[in-house]
Order: sequence, then C-alpha cells, then structure tokens
Amino acid sequence: MDLATLVGLIGAMGLIVMTMMLSGDLGMFVNLPSLVIVFGGSIFAVMAKFGLGQFLSALKVAGKSFTSKIDAPADLIDEIVELADVARKGGLLSLEGKEVGNEFLQKGIQLLVDGHDPDVVKTLLSKDRSLAEERHSSGSAIFSGLAGMAPAMGMIGTLIGLVAMLANMDDPKSIGPAMAVALLTTLYGAVLANAFCEPVSDKLKLRAAEEAMVKNLIIDALLAIQAGQNPRVIDSMLRTYLPEGKRAAADAAQ
Repeated sequence: MDLATLVGLIGAMGLIVMTMMLSGDLGMFVNLPSLVIVFGGSIFAVMAKFGLGQFLSALKVAGKSFTSKIDAPADLIDEIVELADVARKGGLLSLEGKEVGNEFLQKGIQLLVDGHDPDVVKTLLSKDRSLAEERHSSGSAIFSGLAGMAPAMGMIGTLIGLVAMLANMDDPKSIGPAMAVALLTTLYGAVLANAFCEPVSDKLKLRAAEEAMVKNLIIDALLAIQAGQNPRVIDSMLRTYLPEGKRAAADAAQ
C-alpha cells in the first residue's frame, strides 16, 4: 500500500469536509443536480474521448496509484548479481528453475535458458516494457482528462444555475436553490479535479516511470549475464540506476 497516496487523498478530502462542517450544516453542501452535472457529465464526456475498453481499464490501472508493488532496485540488483554468479559458474542453463520474485525478470531468464539471441531477448523484453508504458499512459491520460473536464462541467452547472436564477427573479424563494446549484457545481468540479483526479494521474505517471526504470535495469542485467560479464562488473553497472545517496549506502554495505 502506498501510504503517500492514501494519506494525501484522505487528508485533502478530510480537510475539505472539516472546513464545510466548520462553516455550518454539512447538508447545505450536498446538492443532487450539482453532483449529477459534475460527476456524471465528466465521466460521460471523458468516456466519449476514449474507447470504452480504455476507460474501463483505467479504473484497474488507477489501483497502481494506491499500491507500491515495484521491487526496490537495490534488492533487485542484489538478486541479479547472485543469478549472474550462478550463470558464470554453471552456464545459463544453471538458471533454469531458479525462484525469482520479479515476473519480468523471470520471463527474461527463461529467454536466456531457451537460448535466444541477445537481439531477440532485447526486442521481446523492450516490447513488453513499451506496451506496459502505453497502458499506464492511457490510464494517466483518462484521469488527466477527468481533471480537465470536471471544472468545465462545474462551469456548465454554474451557468445553468444562473440561468434558472435570472429566469425566476420574480420568485425570491427560487433564487437560493438556483444559486446553490451554480456555486456547488463549481465547488464539486474543483474538488474532483484537484483533490482526486490530478493526483491520481500524476501518481500513475510516476509509477510508469519507476516501472520503466526497473525494466530497463533488468534488460541491461540480462544482456550482461548472457554476455558472460563478471558479476562485479554487472553490479557496478546496475548501481548507476540508484540515486547517489543509496548508491553510496550500498557500496558501504558491501
């Protein structure tokens, strides 16, 4: 579980709700027409911009913003160096049956064991990485689209409320409800866009970048193992993927 995402979203929503409660009755901030315009309108408008399959899959992809299943690069490097040592001593076939936690790494090891050429290994794994990046990019684009559409739908609701208010100026009792729709739709649009959709979109971009970095690390490692490079050389090469601070800490631990 990614605590930063969970705490951030809950904290932002919590502060908004707390401010509403301090401002008076929470019920006065609930308006069904405003909710329908902003949430329903945003969802259907963004759905029209993408394929139905893409839109539905975005909900599944969004789960990645709440999880942190990506392997720590430092731990992954240690595991890879052990595999490189085994392959150097016993050949690539000695890697067959080795238990590996990372699915992408497991797939690459199997390609090495099967005896594929380096170009084939690199092409297949790079294609896998590119397709994963496209899926993440699509999910991020959909939430980014929702973030852009929600305020626009809020503005549409505001205009509807103002039209209803101006059309009934002779009835003072109708002015309040119409003005509530006008203002609450703007509020809902801003909250949906800035407190949920935009953070999720940005977190998906971050997850995609992290996953791409890990997969690039694995591809470089597998090609080095296949070339028979010394495990120490492989370790030094892969440490360049780590930030300076973690790189120094890893060297000290060794």
